Amino acid sequence: MTVKIGITGGIGSGKSVVSRLLEVMGIPVYISDGETKQLMMTDSCIRSELTALLGEEVYAGGVLNKSLLASYLFGNPEHAGQINGIVHPRVKEDFRQWVCQRAACRMAGIESAILIEAGFADEVDVVVMVYAPEEIRVQRAMKRDASSRELIEKRIRSQMGDEEKRKLADFVIVNDDETPLIPQVLGLITFLSQNNTYLCPPKK
Repeated sequence: MTVKIGITGGIGSGKSVVSRLLEVMGIPVYISDGETKQLMMTDSCIRSELTALLGEEVYAGGVLNKSLLASYLFGNPEHAGQINGIVHPRVKEDFRQWVCQRAACRMAGIESAILIEAGFADEVDVVVMVYAPEEIRVQRAMKRDASSRELIEKRIRSQMGDEEKRKLADFVIVNDDETPLIPQVLGLITFLSQNNTYLCPPKK
């Protein structure tokens, strides 16, 4: 049976770096952000339901109208729930199929900033939180996205807090530019390899 690893963390935490390390170590990782964008273009159920909700213009010219979708999403707190109700079930099903196609792999991962909030924690065997101090996260995100501090801090406030996420995680990987990452990732893989009957590891 393939052990499924959920990788999560706030903006600028470095979860993508951890995902790349896992891939280098031979563990495939489903990048939910990219796969979701792809599904919103190619999945007929998502397209039909979004069209029913937002009108034909949401796929004007055959391309997803991201500005229309964004304005709807942020126009009302309830709107995000509507969109998520359309998209998340299809992403979960896609992830399940993706895992089935990799049944020969001892481990596989899924990277998602909203792994817990979106209910994807139920799809994995272990939740790994990638943690970095907030100021480091802000600096990384500002540099990566060429964005303002104000906007990055607003995005951080909109996400689940680190302390709450830490309580719900099974493992915490620290990515503070001081603590070496590779030994932590290797330690995670070693633990899971040696505990095939893994149920609930000690939280860090």
